[in-house]
Amino acid sequence: MPPPTDAGRMEAARNTAIAGHYDSLDWFYRDLWGEHVHHGLWLTGREPPAVAAEQLSRHVLAALALAPGARVADVGCGYGATARLAAEDFGANVTGLTLSAAQKAHSDSQAVRRGKVEIRVQDWKEAGFEDGSLGGLFALESLEHIAAKADFARMARRAVRPGGRVVVATWLAADDVSRWSQRHLLDAICHEGRLAPLATFAELRRTFAEAGFTEVCGEDLSRQVRKTWTVVLRRLVWRVATRPAYWRFLLGEGARDRIFALTAARIALAYRTGCFRFGFFVWE
Repeated sequence: MPPPTDAGRMEAARNTAIAGHYDSLDWFYRDLWGEHVHHGLWLTGREPPAVAAEQLSRHVLAALALAPGARVADVGCGYGATARLAAEDFGANVTGLTLSAAQKAHSDSQAVRRGKVEIRVQDWKEAGFEDGSLGGLFALESLEHIAAKADFARMARRAVRPGGRVVVATWLAADDVSRWSQRHLLDAICHEGRLAPLATFAELRRTFAEAGFTEVCGEDLSRQVRKTWTVVLRRLVWRVATRPAYWRFLLGEGARDRIFALTAARIALAYRTGCFRFGFFVWE
């Protein structure tokens, strides 16, 4: 086996940091938001947060147009909540990929009554999906962790059968971002959240078009999802005020990534200033 390149070492270090982030914040994320570690989708603006979070998952799954029993990949599956919905609702056989051992442990403790869910602690580059073996693939708020987006798009193009769909819901940067917003909001969010630099709508569209995909749908859902961070910040303030465990978490030495409590405020401000966007794409 050839020795790792500098790029390979950097990618391995980035994956280690991502895994450490989610393992370190496992209790924090699930207590503050639940097992859907992604935005909520507010269709009326009055839904409870748990309903809004599930609505985003169902929006992704509806766009996949899955046939019963389809084989599906969930890249960056988190706690497997959306993968379990795919299995329960469509009878899908889902392979979920995460870098977090804590996320896999939680997912493995949850049963499904229909379909099948297999969660792997594995990078997408090592998944080894055979050409044309998938009926669909989705990445629900995970593509922002991936620097090599063109490589990801080419992998998806090979692995998904002709006529199958790829659905991506992801964090994006606006086309025009001020120097202050770039430095104090977007760059800081990426550093604290262990993200790759954020793409724009146009850049991501071009990446998937060059990989051979046809765009079925491309939406800016920023207005429908940004309430997530108002809810998160409100919950965080309440828990800090009422639960000593939160003080121990935020001030202790064990949670290296507790700075993400501050990142939540940055994201809320980034939405308000318009430099931070949320994209939803369906490619075929």
